[in-house]
Amino acid sequence: MKTDRQMKELWFKFFEKHGFKRIPGYSIIPENDPTVLFTTAGMHPLVPYLLGEKHPAGEKIFDVQRCIRTSDIDEVGDDSHLTFFEMLGNWYLGSCPKEEMVALSFEFLTSKQYLGIPIDRLAVSVFEGNEVSPRDEVAANAWLKCGVKKENIFYLPKENNWWALGGGVGPCGPDTEMFYITDKQPCGKACGPDCDCGRYLEIWNDVFMQYNVASAGGKAEKLARPNIDTGMGLERTIAVLNGSKSVYDTGCLKKVIDFIESKAQIKYLESEKAKRSYRVITDHLRSSSFILGDERGVLPSNVGQGYILRRFIRRSVNCARNIGFDVKYFADIVDIYVDEYGRDYEDIKANRAKIKEELIKEVERFSKALEEGHREFEKTIKGIERHKEFAKEGEVVENIISGKAAFRLYDTFGFPIELTKELALERGYGVDEKGFNEKFEEHQEKSRQASAGQFKGGLADGSKESARLHTATHIMLAGLRNMFGEDVYQRGSNITPERLRFDFNLDHKMTAEELEKLENFVNSVIKQGIPVTCEIMTVDKAKASGALGIFTNKYGDEVKVYTIGDVSKEICGGPHAENTSELHHFKILKEESSSSGIRRIKAILD
Repeated sequence: MKTDRQMKELWFKFFEKHGFKRIPGYSIIPENDPTVLFTTAGMHPLVPYLLGEKHPAGEKIFDVQRCIRTSDIDEVGDDSHLTFFEMLGNWYLGSCPKEEMVALSFEFLTSKQYLGIPIDRLAVSVFEGNEVSPRDEVAANAWLKCGVKKENIFYLPKENNWWALGGGVGPCGPDTEMFYITDKQPCGKACGPDCDCGRYLEIWNDVFMQYNVASAGGKAEKLARPNIDTGMGLERTIAVLNGSKSVYDTGCLKKVIDFIESKAQIKYLESEKAKRSYRVITDHLRSSSFILGDERGVLPSNVGQGYILRRFIRRSVNCARNIGFDVKYFADIVDIYVDEYGRDYEDIKANRAKIKEELIKEVERFSKALEEGHREFEKTIKGIERHKEFAKEGEVVENIISGKAAFRLYDTFGFPIELTKELALERGYGVDEKGFNEKFEEHQEKSRQASAGQFKGGLADGSKESARLHTATHIMLAGLRNMFGEDVYQRGSNITPERLRFDFNLDHKMTAEELEKLENFVNSVIKQGIPVTCEIMTVDKAKASGALGIFTNKYGDEVKVYTIGDVSKEICGGPHAENTSELHHFKILKEESSSSGIRRIKAILD
């Protein structure tokens, strides 16, 4: 039996042995990326380096990255889906033979020192080839050389074995995926890793980024500097190795399930509805703990990341209601998670009290929203009754709550459709579930698009325009600190090639005079034509030099420090302009509230 902790230690030991350098995981809240709400994969924060930026730790690196994916939020409750997970990753940020990465993967998977998977249980898939890239015989022959059986090597098309950034722009290439063969019998002659029968469970993926697509609809050209990016989902791999049917039967997730069962009125396996409710609480409160505990300070709200956080908490409340679980115990679940993950993530440990406080506040707000929802439900019923009263002759008004009204109760007041149906039944009404589902699917599609990680804008595009705006944020922060003191820090940014959006802490709305003063400060720095320089140095040296940064475990042993004369010195991954004169002219479009105590500036360069 492998635990999460043992798995991480094996990962560290293996890649250190092979000359890779461990880097710390990044925040779960992306920096300078407008295309995704959360860090969705281990490679996500490393995109600038995949596109050519030099990493302070060198070309061979590895980490464990916390991730949140919300595209399948409504699938949570089955055996495998999670919104929060940890991703084990390693990278060759430069040319590396495929054979070398395949051999490393094989060793980690099959060696008794590490995972010890029998070779007969290992299947792999490789790219079958197309007009862009040939059939990947190199990877296939490498697997054969390692000892994988020929019948366990599958050639699959682009939809299975080709990796690209969302939207198809950026580095891309064929991949090879690794699968554990279970005891389930083949579902037919065509049974393979591309079917959903459950015989093949994916555990790892090596991506060979050999090409680059420069623009939407463009052709894939050979990448000047190929990279290799790998990713292994920790929770799913642990479940596979331990022979567990579900990720919820392992590690800390199992501990939380057991705790809920010790307090709930309905047992875990009493019904499918109960099992799903237990799992939603377990998953969503873990995600909520990490979002609330993150150093970038997201709180529940009606937009963006705050909306997702609010949805996690409110779904947990509804599921607690389903199983007779008192929400006062949510704080105990937070403690379980902080005790487990605080060893690896300092921010969640340091913010234990804040997590509980904000969680309780949102639960209380939701209780109030439910009361308002009940009133809205009554208004809906009265509206239908009035319609009946004034209906034209021959017009039939049914006792049906429309799908639009049911979805509004769900989206605005947190009413699950089951609650609306239950209340409707008590009043002799039905609910247009088909209409509700249509609205729900429309909402889901919008959420998927928001979190798809298309990387069309922001620093992920690597454009000169984005780099210039990034430099402007450094100058602007320096100006804000000059005006309001050194307690002012960046609290988030969102940069596209067209504009920047910058969040910072301040206790008041900036006046027109203050905005003009800030704008003039930035433009004066631009006019001076100051070179923007970059040094790689140790964290201790960066601190001693006065570089601005929040010194937690987010940094590795060495960091990049960007300096703009005597105006700004910050720890940052880049990229930036080479000289402030490239920024031309800075103009503030808007200053507004982002959240409590956080202000937001939107600006452009013209």
